Amino acid sequence: MYFAAALAGFAASAGLIIAIGSQNAFVLRQGLLQRNVGLVVTTCVLGDIMLILCGVAGIGALVREWPELLQVLRYGGATFLAVYGLMAARRAWNGAGGLAPGMEGRASWRRILLACLAFTFLNPHVYLDTMILLGGLSTQYAGLAQWAFAAGACLASVAWFSTLGYGSRLLLPVFRSPRAWRVLDGFVAIFMLSLSLLLLLRPIG
Repeated sequence: MYFAAALAGFAASAGLIIAIGSQNAFVLRQGLLQRNVGLVVTTCVLGDIMLILCGVAGIGALVREWPELLQVLRYGGATFLAVYGLMAARRAWNGAGGLAPGMEGRASWRRILLACLAFTFLNPHVYLDTMILLGGLSTQYAGLAQWAFAAGACLASVAWFSTLGYGSRLLLPVFRSPRAWRVLDGFVAIFMLSLSLLLLLRPIG
């Protein structure tokens, strides 16, 4: 019974986080750069686990009853994604991406941490997915089975972000080429700017 609940939680969580998103694109890029990968993966995983556990504990109901919070996140997230998208567009245009050493300073981990936190918590959909949707699905199980569902959902997050962050090094031979980085940054720019526009145009709910 507990195994079935954990498996259901793993599948539900994996289905939500594996789809390409702004956070995944950020983790992929940091993995390719091989800079602060552990910090990025840990931040994403801990953020997901916190939100999942809050949802299973029933705190997601507060998010549903406080739509103003989602609207603040909606516009804040749209602004952040637009700025990040424009930065990626500039890198693509100038060919400033790549694996050249020393591109980021020693203190860059602080900036990367802040960006990672923004990708995690400024996305209003993450609250709908983790706290409300997964939290709601967990109510199909009672007692310890509900927390087994949560454990499975958390495990999916650990598996995915670890694979994305550390497994991206397999693509390094491709990204030795500056052209490949320009293509990636161009894709990231289009993707981030599109997400920003969607957040502005499409109501959250």
